[in-house]
Amino acid sequence: MDIRTLVHDQKDYVIELRREFHQYPELSLQEVQTSQRIQRELAQLKIPYRSVDGMGVVATIQGNKSGKTIALRADIDGLPVTEQNEVEFRSKNQGLMHACGHDCHMAMLLGAGKLLSEMKNQLQGTVKLLFQPAEEVASGAKKMIAAGVLEGVDGVFGEHVWSDLETGQVCVQEGPRMASADFFTIRVQGKGGHGSAPQQGVDAVLVSSAIVMNLQSIVSREVSPLETVVVSIGSLNAGSGNNVLASEGILKGTTRTFNPEIRKKLPDIITRIIENTAQAYRAKAALEYQWGSAPIINDPEASKLATQAVQKIGAQPFDLRVTAGEDFSEFMNCVPGVFALVGVRNKVKGAIFPQHNPHYTVDEDALEVGTALYVQYALDFLTATRA
Repeated sequence: MDIRTLVHDQKDYVIELRREFHQYPELSLQEVQTSQRIQRELAQLKIPYRSVDGMGVVATIQGNKSGKTIALRADIDGLPVTEQNEVEFRSKNQGLMHACGHDCHMAMLLGAGKLLSEMKNQLQGTVKLLFQPAEEVASGAKKMIAAGVLEGVDGVFGEHVWSDLETGQVCVQEGPRMASADFFTIRVQGKGGHGSAPQQGVDAVLVSSAIVMNLQSIVSREVSPLETVVVSIGSLNAGSGNNVLASEGILKGTTRTFNPEIRKKLPDIITRIIENTAQAYRAKAALEYQWGSAPIINDPEASKLATQAVQKIGAQPFDLRVTAGEDFSEFMNCVPGVFALVGVRNKVKGAIFPQHNPHYTVDEDALEVGTALYVQYALDFLTATRA
């Protein structure tokens, strides 16, 4: 059975869905209209489904033969980005955009669901379609799991279109593929005063600046150079005037790593550095740490199966690791799984911008690759025997 050919025959269906979703992005935990549109499409396809927590959706395709259950996942939320692409299907929701490819994920999974439903008489087991909200804020997967979407599931498979890969390239290698993504806020407490008499106060701007610099020693001096760690400060707010010593500073940042053990240690390391740095300047500093998503670590057997699926659909396996985060890891912490990065880059078509860029776009030919991969992996998983 040539899955790629079957998917090619419904290529326009998937592209049309993607363009429709692209016009109506919604923020995390606000995907009401998106969820309803997915449900209407599933109803039209006669695929049983249920709503999860108001915005998530889980659909079930039951094969005529009993067997294992595979869950296929797509995320559905958009971003607070103002689109700058001049296309007919540009975002109609002001200040919002599908700038990360989640419109593609929904369309590809619906396309895969359509094909799998049409061939359910041949399915040896069950396929669950998971449409997950709130990936961008790393909370949607946990909500879906808490609602029981993984009950009876033997394996999970997800995809993310990726702008660093050319169309036709797919990364499904085993091991760490995407980094953890955690977030933190540092509050610096100084003492206000007049800029002309700095000795009378404790300058929170100076303390905050020193903290920014000292945190970089985590990467250069506390972690092996053979490991990957990122500590980034994305926001620093302090002060109110050019002759006023700031009494407070607020820093916000993120940490990334592929190593779960290093991830656990980072809050303690950051706390030590900021408290001691602040003390050196007669100030105080406190850390608020928010655990986001764990690293994506592809299961070896699932990765081997996925690599075979990539080859079957005529795509090119490609080795890539990125320090972006994805809460698909929550599903993989429950059942064995693999996460695929699907190339959408095409310079000729202007698909050259990174995720979250206001000019972000994709080579829509890649939607055929992603749709076929969903289908091929599901079929292969249901017939494979796990060692």
